[in-house]
Amino acid sequence: MRSVEEIIALIGGADAAAQRCGIGTEAVRKWRQSRAIPAKHWPAIIAATGLTLADMPQAAQTSPDPASTQPESPMSPESQAAELSADTRPAGATAALVLADGSVFWGMGFGAHTTSVGEICFNTGMTGYQETLTDPSYAGQIITFTFPHIGNVGANPEDAESITPAARGLVVKLDLTEPANYRATRHLDDWLKSYGIPGIAGVDTRALTLRIRDGGAPNGVLAFPADGKFDLPALRAQAAGWPGLEGMDLAKEVSCRQSYAWTEGLWAWGQGYDVSPAKKHKVVAVDYGAKRNILRCLANAGCDVTVVPATATAEDILSHNPDGVFLSNGPGDPAATGEYAVPAIRGVLETGKPVFGICLGHQLLALALGAKTYKLDRGHRGANQPVQDLATGRVEITSQNHGFAVDEASLPAGVTVTHKSLFDGSNEGIAATDKPAFSVQYHPEASPGPSDSHYLFHRFVDMIEKHKG
Repeated sequence: MRSVEEIIALIGGADAAAQRCGIGTEAVRKWRQSRAIPAKHWPAIIAATGLTLADMPQAAQTSPDPASTQPESPMSPESQAAELSADTRPAGATAALVLADGSVFWGMGFGAHTTSVGEICFNTGMTGYQETLTDPSYAGQIITFTFPHIGNVGANPEDAESITPAARGLVVKLDLTEPANYRATRHLDDWLKSYGIPGIAGVDTRALTLRIRDGGAPNGVLAFPADGKFDLPALRAQAAGWPGLEGMDLAKEVSCRQSYAWTEGLWAWGQGYDVSPAKKHKVVAVDYGAKRNILRCLANAGCDVTVVPATATAEDILSHNPDGVFLSNGPGDPAATGEYAVPAIRGVLETGKPVFGICLGHQLLALALGAKTYKLDRGHRGANQPVQDLATGRVEITSQNHGFAVDEASLPAGVTVTHKSLFDGSNEGIAATDKPAFSVQYHPEASPGPSDSHYLFHRFVDMIEKHKG
């Protein structure tokens, strides 16, 4: 018999042991405390080390607590860790999340009976799940919510950030909570069905999040078949064969098809959305996947907003005679979208009109100014992202959703860094020194701070007023 410490050392340390068994390092710490390793992890350990059953710590084979003799739920975190690569469907499982490396997470399906493929990401927000699901920047992605209680607010028309949700699926730990909010008009399950979006509950989202954090966002397939049949080889092939977001232009998929005027302002409790905010400046918003609340913030700041499609040329944009131009958020690889967006942005910059970009719009402005972008090892998605304004030293708690970033080393002369992430030091904002143009990577229209970043809309308006004289 080997000791727990010997086994952990043979595997390669606590991190390697946790990864091999599909658990967190906290679980490995508990192995050490109890001097035992749960039997469900023995097959993975034997495969990794060449040990035998006789080598496993005897303390793990002692009589179990009577309460633990009940059949373990197939959707518990413990069984999920054991099922990471299991082909046998546990009793009661009706859905599966299959990763490109062959791993399988079994669970209980909800939402639409369908199969969806995409990049698996995680979001750390504790609130706003409907806003997240309808954020067009999530096109091509299956979202794992790290917060366990999803569904308690239900769904309602006011919290949608787009007409049609762009997310391809969602993964949660617990069964959907029944709606318990006075604003709810539909159950989240019913809402998901109406948009053809599948979901899976009962997944060990901690284990999945750790895999994404440590190994990057994998491609995967979420399958919730109506007939309950799973062709795992085909699902694995589908996940492995999906090309991923790098090099993919998704802005065209989520952009509007024709120009329109936006008139709605910000929401107020007991009043709803302001339908008559003051209009002082004409602004054209290029829709690469714009969230509605960004447009509301522009309107509330005094902008008369006209929204144009992502493919609009500089001539299309300037034909509206704008006082300023806004570049919206959106999904996909900025380098791919930049094939048609960058020439249009450069055409606008040449006129000297003020330009403000957010998220994908930030990356596209950087490309138009001569910089480059790259895919992050792990994206920033959640409502707790600290960003520092380098000019003031002030730290803003921001909401973010992006898998690509601006390469600061590629910024040309005439472009300065204005904001940086305090998580990984990546770029969060730039400004041109010889043009009225600036942008940020995060989402100032969201309210995690709750209003730390709303000043940016007023900065844009001030820039317009200065340019107009």
